Amino acid sequence: MNTIQQHASADTPELGSLQINLTSGLNSRPVADATIHISYTGVPDSILEELHTDSSGQTETIELNAPPLEYSLNPAIEEQPYSEYTLHIEAPGFESVSIAGVEILPTVKAIQNVTMNPSDTTGPSEEVFVIPAHTLYGTYPAKIPESEIKPMDETGEIVLSRVVVPEYIVVHDGSPRDSTARNYYVKYKDYIKNVASSEIYATWPEDTIRANVLAIMSFTLNRVYTEWYRNMGYDFTITSSTAFDHKWIPERNFYDTISPIVDELFSNYLSRPGVRQPILTQYCDGRQVQCPDWMTQWGSCSLGEQGYSAIQILRYYYGDDMYINTAESISGIPSSWPGYDLDTGATGSKVRQMQEQLNTIAGAYPALPRIDADGVYGPATKAAVRKFQSIFGLPATGIVDYPTWYKISEVYVGVSRIAELN
Repeated sequence: MNTIQQHASADTPELGSLQINLTSGLNSRPVADATIHISYTGVPDSILEELHTDSSGQTETIELNAPPLEYSLNPAIEEQPYSEYTLHIEAPGFESVSIAGVEILPTVKAIQNVTMNPSDTTGPSEEVFVIPAHTLYGTYPAKIPESEIKPMDETGEIVLSRVVVPEYIVVHDGSPRDSTARNYYVKYKDYIKNVASSEIYATWPEDTIRANVLAIMSFTLNRVYTEWYRNMGYDFTITSSTAFDHKWIPERNFYDTISPIVDELFSNYLSRPGVRQPILTQYCDGRQVQCPDWMTQWGSCSLGEQGYSAIQILRYYYGDDMYINTAESISGIPSSWPGYDLDTGATGSKVRQMQEQLNTIAGAYPALPRIDADGVYGPATKAAVRKFQSIFGLPATGIVDYPTWYKISEVYVGVSRIAELN
Protein backbone atom coordinates (compact mmCIF):
# COMPACT_ATOMS: atom_id res chain seq x y z
CA MET A 1 0.00 0.00 0.00
CA ASN A 2 1.47 3.36 -0.97
CA THR A 3 1.74 6.32 1.38
CA ILE A 4 -1.43 8.05 0.36
CA GLN A 5 -3.48 4.90 0.78
CA GLN A 6 -2.08 4.46 4.28
CA HIS A 7 -3.23 7.97 5.10
CA ALA A 8 -6.61 7.34 3.51
CA SER A 9 -7.13 4.28 5.67
CA ALA A 10 -5.53 5.72 8.83
CA ASP A 11 -7.93 8.66 8.77
CA THR A 12 -11.51 7.93 7.87
CA PRO A 13 -11.22 7.95 4.08
CA GLU A 14 -13.35 10.39 2.16
CA LEU A 15 -14.86 9.44 -1.15
CA GLY A 16 -14.43 10.69 -4.67
CA SER A 17 -16.03 9.19 -7.73
CA LEU A 18 -14.99 8.10 -11.21
CA GLN A 19 -16.68 7.54 -14.56
CA ILE A 20 -14.89 6.30 -17.68
CA ASN A 21 -15.89 7.13 -21.26
CA LEU A 22 -14.40 5.24 -24.23
CA THR A 23 -14.49 6.29 -27.88
CA SER A 24 -12.87 4.87 -30.99
CA GLY A 25 -9.99 6.80 -32.52
CA LEU A 26 -11.11 5.46 -35.90
CA ASN A 27 -14.62 6.89 -36.08
CA SER A 28 -15.37 8.78 -32.82
CA ARG A 29 -18.03 6.22 -31.93
CA PRO A 30 -18.48 4.87 -28.40
CA VAL A 31 -16.66 1.66 -27.48
CA ALA A 32 -19.20 -0.69 -25.88
CA ASP A 33 -18.59 -3.94 -24.00
CA ALA A 34 -15.13 -2.94 -22.76
CA THR A 35 -13.78 -4.31 -19.49
CA ILE A 36 -11.95 -2.02 -17.08
CA HIS A 37 -10.02 -3.24 -14.06
CA ILE A 38 -9.22 -0.67 -11.37
CA SER A 39 -6.41 -1.09 -8.86
CA TYR A 40 -4.37 1.12 -6.57
CA THR A 41 -1.40 2.53 -8.46
CA GLY A 42 1.60 0.53 -7.30
CA VAL A 43 -0.54 -2.51 -6.44
CA PRO A 44 -1.62 -3.65 -9.91
CA ASP A 45 -2.49 -7.23 -8.94
CA SER A 46 -5.07 -6.16 -6.37
CA ILE A 47 -8.21 -5.49 -8.43
CA LEU A 48 -10.61 -3.19 -6.60
CA GLU A 49 -13.35 -2.94 -9.23
CA GLU A 50 -14.30 -4.42 -12.60
CA LEU A 51 -16.42 -2.17 -14.80
CA HIS A 52 -17.99 -2.53 -18.25
CA THR A 53 -19.03 0.10 -20.80
CA ASP A 54 -22.59 0.41 -22.10
CA SER A 55 -23.75 1.26 -25.63
CA SER A 56 -22.65 4.88 -25.06
CA GLY A 57 -19.12 3.76 -24.17
CA GLN A 58 -19.65 4.69 -20.53
CA THR A 59 -19.19 2.93 -17.24
CA GLU A 60 -21.33 3.48 -14.21
CA THR A 61 -20.02 6.05 -11.75
CA ILE A 62 -18.24 4.40 -8.81
CA GLU A 63 -16.96 5.73 -5.50
CA LEU A 64 -13.30 5.39 -4.55
CA ASN A 65 -11.35 6.28 -1.43
CA ALA A 66 -9.62 9.65 -1.37
CA PRO A 67 -7.63 11.63 1.22
CA PRO A 68 -9.28 14.22 3.49
CA LEU A 69 -10.71 17.26 1.72
CA GLU A 70 -8.57 19.61 3.80
CA TYR A 71 -5.42 18.34 2.07
CA SER A 72 -6.45 20.05 -1.19
CA LEU A 73 -7.72 23.24 0.47
CA ASN A 74 -4.88 24.12 2.87
CA PRO A 75 -1.52 25.06 1.32
CA ALA A 76 0.23 24.42 4.63
CA ILE A 77 -0.56 20.70 4.44
CA GLU A 78 2.07 18.89 2.39
CA GLU A 79 0.36 15.49 2.21
CA GLN A 80 -0.69 14.29 -1.25
CA PRO A 81 -4.32 15.45 -1.56
CA TYR A 82 -5.48 12.85 -4.10
CA SER A 83 -5.32 9.08 -4.32
CA GLU A 84 -3.97 7.36 -7.44
CA TYR A 85 -5.55 4.48 -9.29
CA THR A 86 -4.55 2.43 -12.31
CA LEU A 87 -6.98 1.51 -15.08
CA HIS A 88 -6.49 -1.46 -17.37
CA ILE A 89 -8.90 -1.29 -20.30
CA GLU A 90 -9.64 -4.03 -22.82
CA ALA A 91 -12.23 -4.04 -25.61
CA PRO A 92 -12.79 -6.46 -28.51
CA GLY A 93 -11.03 -5.22 -31.63
CA PHE A 94 -9.02 -2.53 -29.86
CA GLU A 95 -5.55 -2.21 -28.39
CA SER A 96 -5.65 -2.39 -24.62
CA VAL A 97 -4.86 0.74 -22.63
CA SER A 98 -3.27 1.11 -19.20
CA ILE A 99 -3.39 4.42 -17.35
CA ALA A 100 -1.48 4.70 -14.06
CA GLY A 101 -1.96 7.63 -11.72
CA VAL A 102 -5.61 8.59 -12.28
CA GLU A 103 -6.16 11.26 -9.63
CA ILE A 104 -9.19 10.93 -7.35
CA LEU A 105 -10.02 13.92 -5.15
CA PRO A 106 -12.68 13.78 -2.43
CA THR A 107 -16.22 15.10 -3.03
CA VAL A 108 -15.80 15.53 -6.82
CA LYS A 109 -16.28 13.24 -9.79
CA ALA A 110 -13.28 12.36 -11.97
CA ILE A 111 -14.07 11.90 -15.66
CA GLN A 112 -11.67 9.69 -17.59
CA ASN A 113 -12.05 9.94 -21.36
CA VAL A 114 -10.03 7.40 -23.33
CA THR A 115 -9.56 7.11 -27.08
CA MET A 116 -9.12 3.48 -28.12
CA ASN A 117 -7.11 2.53 -31.21
CA PRO A 118 -8.21 -0.44 -33.35
CA SER A 119 -5.87 -3.40 -32.94
CA ASP A 120 -3.94 -4.80 -35.88
CA THR A 121 -3.52 -8.50 -36.53
CA THR A 122 0.17 -8.74 -35.70
CA GLY A 123 -0.43 -9.59 -32.07
CA PRO A 124 -1.41 -8.14 -28.71
CA SER A 125 -0.35 -4.57 -28.01
CA GLU A 126 -1.00 -2.07 -25.26
CA GLU A 127 -0.73 1.67 -24.85
CA VAL A 128 0.62 2.66 -21.45
CA PHE A 129 0.21 6.11 -19.91
CA VAL A 130 1.70 7.20 -16.59
CA ILE A 131 0.20 10.40 -15.19
CA PRO A 132 2.84 12.50 -13.39
CA ALA A 133 2.22 14.40 -10.16
CA HIS A 134 -0.15 17.35 -10.07
CA THR A 135 1.71 20.65 -10.50
CA LEU A 136 0.63 21.86 -7.04
CA TYR A 137 2.06 18.72 -5.44
CA GLY A 138 5.05 17.80 -7.60
CA THR A 139 8.06 19.91 -8.54
CA TYR A 140 8.01 21.63 -11.94
CA PRO A 141 10.01 24.44 -13.55
CA ALA A 142 8.71 27.92 -12.77
CA LYS A 143 7.23 30.00 -15.60
CA ILE A 144 9.81 32.09 -17.44
CA PRO A 145 8.34 35.62 -17.36
CA GLU A 146 7.15 37.12 -20.64
CA SER A 147 5.46 40.35 -21.65
CA GLU A 148 1.69 39.92 -21.27
CA ILE A 149 1.13 41.80 -24.55
CA LYS A 150 3.14 40.76 -27.59
CA PRO A 151 4.53 43.25 -30.12
CA MET A 152 2.47 42.77 -33.25
CA ASP A 153 3.78 45.17 -35.86
CA GLU A 154 7.55 45.08 -35.59
CA THR A 155 8.31 41.73 -37.23
CA GLY A 156 5.89 41.89 -40.12
CA GLU A 157 4.81 38.34 -39.30
CA ILE A 158 1.26 37.36 -40.14
CA VAL A 159 -1.08 37.05 -37.18
CA LEU A 160 -4.81 36.49 -37.00
CA SER A 161 -6.98 39.49 -37.79
CA ARG A 162 -9.45 38.61 -35.03
CA VAL A 163 -9.66 36.44 -31.95
CA VAL A 164 -10.80 32.96 -32.98
CA VAL A 165 -11.41 29.96 -30.74
CA PRO A 166 -9.75 27.09 -32.63
CA GLU A 167 -11.33 23.68 -32.99
CA TYR A 168 -7.99 22.00 -32.28
CA ILE A 169 -4.63 23.13 -31.02
CA VAL A 170 -1.32 21.34 -31.50
CA VAL A 171 0.39 20.63 -28.17
CA HIS A 172 4.13 19.92 -28.17
CA ASP A 173 4.64 17.55 -25.23
CA GLY A 174 7.95 18.98 -24.06
CA SER A 175 9.99 22.17 -24.18
CA PRO A 176 9.98 24.07 -27.50
CA ARG A 177 13.44 22.96 -28.61
CA ASP A 178 12.95 19.29 -27.72
CA SER A 179 12.65 17.81 -31.19
CA THR A 180 12.02 14.33 -29.76
CA ALA A 181 8.79 15.42 -28.05
CA ARG A 182 5.56 14.35 -29.70
CA ASN A 183 2.93 16.74 -31.06
CA TYR A 184 -0.71 16.04 -30.16
CA TYR A 185 -3.81 17.40 -31.91
CA VAL A 186 -6.18 18.24 -29.05
CA LYS A 187 -9.69 19.72 -29.06
CA TYR A 188 -9.46 23.20 -27.58
CA LYS A 189 -11.99 22.62 -24.79
CA ASP A 190 -10.41 19.28 -23.88
CA TYR A 191 -7.03 21.01 -23.68
CA ILE A 192 -8.36 23.64 -21.26
CA LYS A 193 -10.07 21.00 -19.08
CA ASN A 194 -6.87 18.94 -19.00
CA VAL A 195 -4.67 21.92 -18.04
CA ALA A 196 -7.07 23.18 -15.37
CA SER A 197 -7.26 19.68 -13.85
CA SER A 198 -3.45 19.47 -13.91
CA GLU A 199 -2.81 22.89 -12.35
CA ILE A 200 -5.56 23.59 -9.81
CA TYR A 201 -7.59 21.35 -7.52
CA ALA A 202 -11.15 20.58 -8.56
CA THR A 203 -12.26 20.89 -4.92
CA TRP A 204 -11.64 24.66 -4.93
CA PRO A 205 -14.46 27.26 -4.91
CA GLU A 206 -16.38 27.64 -8.17
CA ASP A 207 -15.31 31.25 -8.76
CA THR A 208 -11.68 30.31 -8.13
CA ILE A 209 -12.00 27.65 -10.82
CA ARG A 210 -13.63 30.22 -13.13
CA ALA A 211 -10.82 32.72 -12.62
CA ASN A 212 -8.15 30.13 -13.31
CA VAL A 213 -9.96 28.75 -16.37
CA LEU A 214 -10.24 32.28 -17.78
CA ALA A 215 -6.51 32.86 -17.20
CA ILE A 216 -5.62 29.55 -18.88
CA MET A 217 -7.87 30.28 -21.87
CA SER A 218 -6.62 33.84 -22.32
CA PHE A 219 -2.99 32.68 -22.22
CA THR A 220 -3.75 29.92 -24.73
CA LEU A 221 -5.67 32.22 -27.10
CA ASN A 222 -2.75 34.67 -26.98
CA ARG A 223 -0.53 31.87 -28.28
CA VAL A 224 -3.12 31.13 -30.98
CA TYR A 225 -3.71 34.78 -31.94
CA THR A 226 -0.05 35.77 -32.15
CA GLU A 227 0.96 32.43 -33.73
CA TRP A 228 3.80 32.65 -31.23
CA TYR A 229 5.58 29.38 -31.90
CA ARG A 230 4.81 29.17 -35.62
CA ASN A 231 6.49 32.56 -36.07
CA MET A 232 9.60 30.97 -34.55
CA GLY A 233 9.50 28.20 -37.13
CA TYR A 234 7.82 25.53 -34.99
CA ASP A 235 4.81 23.51 -36.13
CA PHE A 236 2.79 23.62 -32.92
CA THR A 237 0.53 26.02 -31.00
CA ILE A 238 1.73 25.57 -27.43
CA THR A 239 3.94 23.35 -25.29
CA SER A 240 3.35 21.23 -22.19
CA SER A 241 6.35 22.72 -20.40
CA THR A 242 5.51 24.78 -17.30
CA ALA A 243 8.58 26.93 -17.95
CA PHE A 244 6.99 28.19 -21.17
CA ASP A 245 3.27 27.43 -21.09
CA HIS A 246 0.93 25.16 -19.11
CA LYS A 247 1.07 21.57 -17.94
CA TRP A 248 -0.91 19.33 -20.28
CA ILE A 249 -0.80 15.56 -19.78
CA PRO A 250 -1.88 12.94 -22.36
CA GLU A 251 -4.90 10.89 -21.19
CA ARG A 252 -5.19 12.52 -17.78
CA ASN A 253 -8.64 12.72 -16.19
CA PHE A 254 -10.57 15.90 -15.53
CA TYR A 255 -13.45 16.68 -13.15
CA ASP A 256 -17.15 17.46 -13.03
CA THR A 257 -16.47 20.79 -11.29
CA ILE A 258 -14.13 21.97 -14.06
CA SER A 259 -15.71 20.55 -17.22
CA PRO A 260 -19.03 22.50 -17.16
CA ILE A 261 -17.23 25.76 -16.40
CA VAL A 262 -15.05 25.30 -19.48
CA ASP A 263 -18.12 24.39 -21.55
CA GLU A 264 -19.77 27.62 -20.40
CA LEU A 265 -16.79 29.98 -20.76
CA PHE A 266 -14.84 28.47 -23.66
CA SER A 267 -15.29 31.44 -26.03
CA ASN A 268 -14.08 33.96 -23.41
CA TYR A 269 -10.67 35.50 -22.82
CA LEU A 270 -9.18 38.39 -20.85
CA SER A 271 -8.43 41.77 -22.37
CA ARG A 272 -7.33 45.28 -21.53
CA PRO A 273 -8.74 48.48 -23.08
CA GLY A 274 -7.24 49.27 -26.46
CA VAL A 275 -5.49 45.90 -26.77
CA ARG A 276 -6.84 43.58 -29.44
CA GLN A 277 -4.94 40.42 -28.46
CA PRO A 278 -5.94 38.19 -25.53
CA ILE A 279 -3.75 38.93 -22.52
CA LEU A 280 -0.97 36.43 -21.75
CA THR A 281 -2.14 35.87 -18.16
CA GLN A 282 0.75 34.23 -16.33
CA TYR A 283 0.53 32.81 -12.81
CA CYS A 284 2.33 30.66 -10.25
CA ASP A 285 1.32 28.45 -7.34
CA GLY A 286 2.08 30.94 -4.54
CA ARG A 287 3.48 28.27 -2.22
CA GLN A 288 6.58 26.81 -3.90
CA VAL A 289 7.01 29.82 -6.22
CA GLN A 290 6.15 33.50 -5.72
CA CYS A 291 5.34 35.82 -8.64
CA PRO A 292 4.63 39.51 -7.96
CA ASP A 293 2.01 41.05 -10.31
CA TRP A 294 0.74 37.61 -11.39
CA MET A 295 -2.09 35.57 -9.98
CA THR A 296 -1.13 32.89 -7.48
CA GLN A 297 -3.24 29.75 -7.56
CA TRP A 298 -3.33 29.21 -3.79
CA GLY A 299 -4.11 32.89 -3.33
CA SER A 300 -6.99 32.61 -5.78
CA CYS A 301 -8.33 29.72 -3.72
CA SER A 302 -8.25 31.86 -0.59
CA LEU A 303 -10.02 34.75 -2.33
CA GLY A 304 -12.69 32.37 -3.66
CA GLU A 305 -13.26 31.09 -0.12
CA GLN A 306 -13.71 34.72 0.96
CA GLY A 307 -16.50 35.17 -1.60
CA TYR A 308 -14.63 37.00 -4.36
CA SER A 309 -16.14 36.60 -7.84
CA ALA A 310 -14.01 35.41 -10.76
CA ILE A 311 -13.46 38.91 -12.16
CA GLN A 312 -12.69 40.25 -8.67
CA ILE A 313 -10.04 37.56 -8.23
CA LEU A 314 -8.51 38.37 -11.61
CA ARG A 315 -8.51 42.14 -10.98
CA TYR A 316 -6.99 41.62 -7.51
CA TYR A 317 -3.90 40.23 -9.25
CA TYR A 318 -3.86 41.77 -12.73
CA GLY A 319 -5.40 45.20 -12.06
CA ASP A 320 -8.78 46.88 -12.42
CA ASP A 321 -8.47 47.35 -16.19
CA MET A 322 -8.80 43.60 -16.86
CA TYR A 323 -12.02 42.62 -18.62
CA ILE A 324 -13.69 39.44 -19.82
CA ASN A 325 -14.14 39.48 -23.60
CA THR A 326 -15.72 37.07 -26.09
CA ALA A 327 -14.05 35.69 -29.22
CA GLU A 328 -15.53 36.81 -32.53
CA SER A 329 -15.47 33.36 -34.06
CA ILE A 330 -15.52 29.68 -33.08
CA SER A 331 -13.94 27.30 -35.57
CA GLY A 332 -15.34 23.94 -36.61
CA ILE A 333 -18.97 24.69 -35.70
CA PRO A 334 -21.65 24.29 -38.40
CA SER A 335 -23.80 27.12 -37.05
CA SER A 336 -23.52 29.48 -34.12
CA TRP A 337 -25.74 29.43 -31.05
CA PRO A 338 -29.03 31.26 -31.75
CA GLY A 339 -28.44 33.62 -28.83
CA TYR A 340 -31.21 32.23 -26.63
CA ASP A 341 -32.08 28.89 -25.06
CA LEU A 342 -34.17 26.44 -27.08
CA ASP A 343 -36.98 24.84 -25.08
CA THR A 344 -40.51 23.47 -25.46
CA GLY A 345 -42.48 25.59 -27.93
CA ALA A 346 -39.47 26.92 -29.84
CA THR A 347 -39.69 26.58 -33.64
CA GLY A 348 -37.63 27.37 -36.70
CA SER A 349 -34.48 26.49 -38.59
CA LYS A 350 -32.23 26.40 -35.52
CA VAL A 351 -34.49 23.82 -33.89
CA ARG A 352 -34.55 21.76 -37.08
CA GLN A 353 -30.79 21.89 -37.45
CA MET A 354 -30.33 20.77 -33.83
CA GLN A 355 -32.81 17.91 -34.36
CA GLU A 356 -30.97 16.76 -37.50
CA GLN A 357 -27.65 16.82 -35.65
CA LEU A 358 -29.10 14.77 -32.78
CA ASN A 359 -30.38 12.19 -35.28
CA THR A 360 -26.92 11.90 -36.84
CA ILE A 361 -25.39 11.44 -33.38
CA ALA A 362 -28.04 8.79 -32.60
CA GLY A 363 -26.56 6.71 -35.43
CA ALA A 364 -23.43 6.34 -33.30
CA TYR A 365 -25.05 6.44 -29.85
CA PRO A 366 -27.97 3.99 -29.87
CA ALA A 367 -29.16 5.08 -26.42
CA LEU A 368 -30.15 8.40 -28.00
CA PRO A 369 -33.69 8.28 -29.45
CA ARG A 370 -34.32 9.47 -33.01
CA ILE A 371 -36.81 12.31 -33.42
CA ASP A 372 -38.73 14.04 -36.20
CA ALA A 373 -36.66 16.92 -37.58
CA ASP A 374 -39.74 19.13 -37.97
CA GLY A 375 -38.39 22.36 -36.49
CA VAL A 376 -40.75 22.12 -33.51
CA TYR A 377 -39.36 21.70 -30.00
CA GLY A 378 -41.83 19.22 -28.54
CA PRO A 379 -41.73 16.61 -25.76
CA ALA A 380 -39.79 14.06 -27.89
CA THR A 381 -37.10 16.63 -28.69
CA LYS A 382 -36.86 17.62 -25.04
CA ALA A 383 -36.47 13.96 -24.02
CA ALA A 384 -33.74 13.42 -26.66
CA VAL A 385 -31.89 16.54 -25.50
CA ARG A 386 -32.11 15.38 -21.89
CA LYS A 387 -30.68 11.98 -22.85
CA PHE A 388 -27.88 13.63 -24.85
CA GLN A 389 -27.02 15.81 -21.85
CA SER A 390 -26.90 12.80 -19.53
CA ILE A 391 -24.57 10.94 -21.89
CA PHE A 392 -22.18 13.85 -22.32
CA GLY A 393 -21.99 15.07 -18.74
CA LEU A 394 -24.17 18.17 -19.00
CA PRO A 395 -26.98 19.10 -16.59
CA ALA A 396 -29.94 17.06 -17.88
CA THR A 397 -32.45 19.93 -18.18
CA GLY A 398 -33.80 19.12 -21.64
CA ILE A 399 -33.06 22.74 -22.61
CA VAL A 400 -30.53 23.57 -25.33
CA ASP A 401 -28.48 26.28 -23.65
CA TYR A 402 -25.11 27.63 -24.79
CA PRO A 403 -22.96 24.69 -23.54
CA THR A 404 -25.45 22.12 -24.88
CA TRP A 405 -25.67 23.74 -28.34
CA TYR A 406 -21.90 23.64 -28.77
CA LYS A 407 -21.56 20.13 -27.33
CA ILE A 408 -24.18 18.86 -29.83
CA SER A 409 -22.25 20.63 -32.62
CA GLU A 410 -18.93 19.20 -31.44
CA VAL A 411 -20.18 15.60 -31.25
CA TYR A 412 -22.05 15.97 -34.55
CA VAL A 413 -18.91 17.20 -36.32
CA GLY A 414 -16.86 14.34 -34.88
CA VAL A 415 -19.35 11.67 -35.89
CA SER A 416 -20.37 13.05 -39.30
CA ARG A 417 -16.86 14.05 -40.38
CA ILE A 418 -15.67 10.48 -40.02
CA ALA A 419 -18.80 9.17 -41.75
CA GLU A 420 -18.05 11.36 -44.78
CA LEU A 421 -14.60 9.80 -45.10
CA ASN A 422 -15.95 6.26 -45.24
